[in-house]
Amino acid sequence: MSDKFIAKQPIFGSDLKVFAYELLFRTSPENRALPDAMASQSVIVDSMMVFDMERLIGPAKAFVNMDEKALLSEAAKLLDPRRVVLEVLEHVKPTAEVIESCRELKHRGYQLAIDDFVGGDKWAGMIPLVNFLKVDYRECGEMTQRAIAEKYLPRGIALLAEKVETETELDRSKRLGYTYFQGYFFCKPTMMTSQDIPAEKTVCVRILKEAAATEFNVHRVEELMRQDPSLTYKLLRYLNSPLLGRSGEVRDIPRAVRLLGEKEFRRWISIVAVVALASGKPIELARTAVMRGYFCEQMAEASGRAAEAAELFLLGLLSVADALLDKPMERVLEDLPLSKDIAVALQGGENEFRGVLDLMLAYEGGTWNTVAKAARRVNVEEARLPDCYMRASEKASILV
Repeated sequence: MSDKFIAKQPIFGSDLKVFAYELLFRTSPENRALPDAMASQSVIVDSMMVFDMERLIGPAKAFVNMDEKALLSEAAKLLDPRRVVLEVLEHVKPTAEVIESCRELKHRGYQLAIDDFVGGDKWAGMIPLVNFLKVDYRECGEMTQRAIAEKYLPRGIALLAEKVETETELDRSKRLGYTYFQGYFFCKPTMMTSQDIPAEKTVCVRILKEAAATEFNVHRVEELMRQDPSLTYKLLRYLNSPLLGRSGEVRDIPRAVRLLGEKEFRRWISIVAVVALASGKPIELARTAVMRGYFCEQMAEASGRAAEAAELFLLGLLSVADALLDKPMERVLEDLPLSKDIAVALQGGENEFRGVLDLMLAYEGGTWNTVAKAARRVNVEEARLPDCYMRASEKASILV
């Protein structure tokens, strides 16, 4: 069990495919101040070695936060320059010593980014060295965003709009010339004139209904999946993957039910339906849904609530259902026979399930102080969360 905490946030390119993940570290339940936590060589390098980066981020790059002490130490030089972007935190003072260290890192092949860039002269000495400027969309208004684009794009610096939370902000940043985007805009529903579910997605919604129904009817599920043979193909491909280590080939749905049992089979058809619903959306949305499902399930087991693991898995999986269907969550829930606990939690109501969801969201966002409080609320041992998160990440990366 690790005493180091890590979370990741996706960074998208213009095609809305994941270009990189920003990695958010914390050293222990007692050390919650990120700048101090990032101040030593051991925090950065040990964390990168404790956690299997291939499992966590796959082929993407990693943006790694660097404070002044980290920049001046040998820590960064132990990281692979092909896999990381060194992100200089906003509170760093760009002294001559820091700039010289960054120049050496640049010479060694590292890419550099400045975090929370808002313009001004503070970073003038660093600008010739950086590859990315991360512009905080919560702090900068449109005029500042535009001024930064007009000044720095001609210099060949890539602009990354961070904390982009809406489709409107995403569209604006693209128009201004920003080419990378970070934030949870992809987990929000798109505003549409019609809120009808597209015909090609109705089968997936009906499968989700069957997966959540009190009385499970495998024959109805089989009939639904016959209407879209690609769903059956995806299900069997998942179940027969050598990465999942199952014994016995799964050739059809009845055999899948016999081998897995009803509870496990419900989970798998839910995953297939959600991944199919994400068609036409950034693939990270499907990956986020699956990872959240497994993370909530892992937390259920870690807190002695294994009996609720299946429901909590569904809670996490459907936490982005509004974005999948481009409908308000309350409208989505009208179509699904979920338990009251799940429905209340997904709509922001207060109950124990909402506590688990809040803990998952806090950990996902790397808001460590909130994680500590939320873990106490739902009686999850905080030190077990990194393992829960890594297991969930690994499972999601296999499936999506």
